[in-house]
Amino acid sequence: MPAVVAEGLVKSFGNTKALCGVDFDVERGQILGVLGPNGAGKTSAVRILTTLLRPDAGRAEIDGIDVLEEPQRARARIGLTGQYAAVDEALSGHENLEHVGRLYHMGTAVARERATELLERFDLTEAADRVVKGYSGGMRRRLDIAMSLIARPSVLFLDEPTTGLDPRSRQSVWALIDELVRGGTTTLLTTQYLDEADRLADDIVVIDRGRAIARGTSEELKQQIGGELIEIVVEDPGDAQRVIEVLGHHACGDPHVGDDQRTVSLPVFRVEGLVPAAVRELDAAGIAVHDVAARRATLDDVFFALTGHAAEEEPMNGETRPPDRSGDGADDRREAGVAGDGKAGADGDRVVVQEAEG
Repeated sequence: MPAVVAEGLVKSFGNTKALCGVDFDVERGQILGVLGPNGAGKTSAVRILTTLLRPDAGRAEIDGIDVLEEPQRARARIGLTGQYAAVDEALSGHENLEHVGRLYHMGTAVARERATELLERFDLTEAADRVVKGYSGGMRRRLDIAMSLIARPSVLFLDEPTTGLDPRSRQSVWALIDELVRGGTTTLLTTQYLDEADRLADDIVVIDRGRAIARGTSEELKQQIGGELIEIVVEDPGDAQRVIEVLGHHACGDPHVGDDQRTVSLPVFRVEGLVPAAVRELDAAGIAVHDVAARRATLDDVFFALTGHAAEEEPMNGETRPPDRSGDGADDRREAGVAGDGKAGADGDRVVVQEAEG
């Protein structure tokens, strides 16, 4: 049985449809990357699965537990790190972790021991007693993820965990996610970064405008558009469409013109021998070429081929929430505190169980 099941999820905000029948599941011990631009529906799906939002239709399960029928039991099995680090800046790192542990009804000694263990695991021991206000972005994000693991959840939700981080901090968070998955934690990772999905996910679901439009491993998705491409850079942007007309018979998918209006990408099954052939055909057509090269397809190519636009574009379906400007997570806490059946409390989007599990 999969650890996470989303089936036919539908959610509208006013006249805007955030989810239009989304289906996916996550196998135990795997990391599923949910890839899509801002506004695609990724966060709405996560908030439904973590009991913070009720769908208009569909089914959601965590470890075989119906999230809508038994939200309290589902919360006991999940950890959630939202898009924005939900840490209390007035407390130290150790105090933040201990505070969340106490919300999970851990005894004081147990909460302190677990906090110390996580600080060591996340390389935050030296900063344990420092006020979080002085932490770097990467340190805050590591602390935020640690807080989501305080109760040893079987399923971890990471909603765009590296948004806003510098490259070095992103690499640090990636290494941390690798370690968690090696330890057997089932993980659902939402991201708009193609390299992040390529680097971390066992399997990838592509969501666009509220629909799941493709699923597979990174390599399987790339093979859908041939797996390899020929790129032609023309001297005159006006010749880009002529290149497609001349070389289109080599393509195994839809060619497209880059934002510079000079670069034409043609997906092909095999590039062997095609570069010199393409040069000859373009020369015969009188098209001046600056460069012709072959390369492997990337997830960016896949996303463009599937949707017709780049992953960084923002169609905005109304689901994206602004960050809590107060810095203390209070706005998010108020929203999470009344979500689901009214029994959840959260720092940011961190779900905590407020009643002992029966």
